[in-house]
Amino acid sequence: MNLETIPYNQYIAHLPQEGRHILGQQKNEQIIVYQAYNHVIADFALENQYFGGNSYSYSRMSWIKPNFLWMMYRCGWAEKENQERVLGIWIKTTDFDFILSQSVFSSFQGNIYGTHEQWKSELGNKPARLQWDPDHDIYGNKQERKAIQLGIKGDLLEKFGKEMISEIIDLTEFVKQQKENIDSKNIRNLQVPKEWVYEPKNDEIKRQIGLIER
Repeated sequence: MNLETIPYNQYIAHLPQEGRHILGQQKNEQIIVYQAYNHVIADFALENQYFGGNSYSYSRMSWIKPNFLWMMYRCGWAEKENQERVLGIWIKTTDFDFILSQSVFSSFQGNIYGTHEQWKSELGNKPARLQWDPDHDIYGNKQERKAIQLGIKGDLLEKFGKEMISEIIDLTEFVKQQKENIDSKNIRNLQVPKEWVYEPKNDEIKRQIGLIER
């Protein structure tokens, strides 16, 4: 499994407790993002190392999350319907920054766009959607810290699914093992991916996604 893990107790000890932060595992100028799918889509992606096949649709919006526990909250630790398989997707940080640069907040943010008209114009012109949502702990409890998720559509989604991917890995068994540790209250043995704060190199991207003030 091409992923570095650490004990959960170590993971939570060094994380910021509040504010907006892109958390993710990074190495060799790459960052991993997570998605959860049904078995058919996941099997195709793992076998071919890109997204496609009869069950995958590029006409829909697809959401990626660099924060593992945010993904676990959304997929119910691989127990929700059609999210039974958790995939880790390594992409270059330059590609991740490009996706960020093409993103628009899903809801109006006055300090980012100034007017509703400007925001609506951005929505019409850019193919990615950005949300900052409360992060969650292993039990699904909301945290003060905000986690990012990015919705991708259109040509950008096809570029992501067919060109940007360095490697797709199957994390399903790892996820199930950790859920067993949670259910049995064996938190001492609970492992999660090692993550730290990721910051885009471009200040304009930081302003665009709400990490620094305009």
